[in-house]
Amino acid sequence: MKKSIMALGSLLVLGAAHAQKVEFEEFDLSNGLHVILHQDKSAPVVVTAVMYHVGAKDENPERTGFAHFFEHLLFEGTENIERGQWDKIQAAHGGTGNANTTDDRTYYYELFPSNNTELGLWMESERLLHPVINQIGVDTQNEVVKEEKRMRVDNQPYGNLFAEVKKNMFKVHPYRWATIGSMEHLDAATLEEFLAFNKKFYVPNNAVLVVAGDIDTKQTKKWVEQYFGVIKKGEPVVRKKYEEAPITQEFHASYEDPNVQTPMIVEAYRTPAMTTKDARVLDLISSILSDGKSSRMYKKIVDDKKMAMQVGAFNYSQEDYGLYFVYGIPMAGFTTQQIQKEIDDEIVKLQTELVSEKEFQKLMNQVESRYVSQNASVDGVAENLATYYMLYGDVNLINTEIDIYRKITREDIKAVANKYLKPNQRLILDYLPAQEKAEN
Repeated sequence: MKKSIMALGSLLVLGAAHAQKVEFEEFDLSNGLHVILHQDKSAPVVVTAVMYHVGAKDENPERTGFAHFFEHLLFEGTENIERGQWDKIQAAHGGTGNANTTDDRTYYYELFPSNNTELGLWMESERLLHPVINQIGVDTQNEVVKEEKRMRVDNQPYGNLFAEVKKNMFKVHPYRWATIGSMEHLDAATLEEFLAFNKKFYVPNNAVLVVAGDIDTKQTKKWVEQYFGVIKKGEPVVRKKYEEAPITQEFHASYEDPNVQTPMIVEAYRTPAMTTKDARVLDLISSILSDGKSSRMYKKIVDDKKMAMQVGAFNYSQEDYGLYFVYGIPMAGFTTQQIQKEIDDEIVKLQTELVSEKEFQKLMNQVESRYVSQNASVDGVAENLATYYMLYGDVNLINTEIDIYRKITREDIKAVANKYLKPNQRLILDYLPAQEKAEN
């Protein structure tokens, strides 16, 4: 009976995933703007989103933080939206919006009731066509970004972890600096430099527009042409390719953080680009090691042996390279070295033994469930459509990427663990309380 219920549950998940195929239409405007339309009549809302192919990796090494800074700066206003009015216009029409930045892209969106679809399109076209970039806005957002850095990085326990790993793992690639960048670089930047950054990257041929939700497709196309078609095409963005030398010997680094009282041990490995099959296999390895209380590392190190208060593994995939993190925070009475040994034992198991059929089936059920949840909301669908176009070069991966995961085998997991998670290919970072560095 239990097996029948489990089998039925699996079929329901598979059925839901199959039923959730995302229909879309895509086309290009004459200025190079790629447009993706997705109609979903299930709720009277529409997301208008624009993703620009510009992130921290596109910055001048002496002016880091520009991409993230623009995420804030371009809410300052336009020639037709007065300074300070952007959020008020959204709220007055029942809408919301936001933006976020990574090393690879910057994403802006508006979410409105569907009767304000035109308003969302106009606002995003204004951001692209008529942004007001002046010294008042730069000075204002400089203070906002500084406060964000203080809250999310400088005063946050383990807040500099990611930046320290990136700094050590990348020697030539622009991934080596933090997305939020350097406050000193932003302070030193001139208004002309901000204007030049906007002119170079915020052009229609470096962007994708997604309109998703309760739309009239024919009318939406007219509005897209009306508001975005008049924007001039920019110069092609030419990117330099950076190639890192392979890591062939384990190396060590340490960092003192005055915000923490307990040390953390971190293992970091450089991994392939997000578009590869191996990157997807590494996602599955993360699930095996640390996804939930029944995962291997949590059950053994936290639950059974009670050696660590926290352990984790995750694959951070990006456009050019990825990073694979494994970390642990010991309980009182245990050392980071002891935690590292337990972690390494679990990795060796993956490298030497096939995952059991039962564990593998559970893993694939988790994959199916995540696939369903990722496309469960119209804003999630909009961002996925933009991402698959911009960073993967294939919009239909929103429907077919699940098939890539389904074709992964237990043998693939073992092979990829052996290929990328070798001791001689990693950084060991001791993330320490400031006062304890001398003791360790």
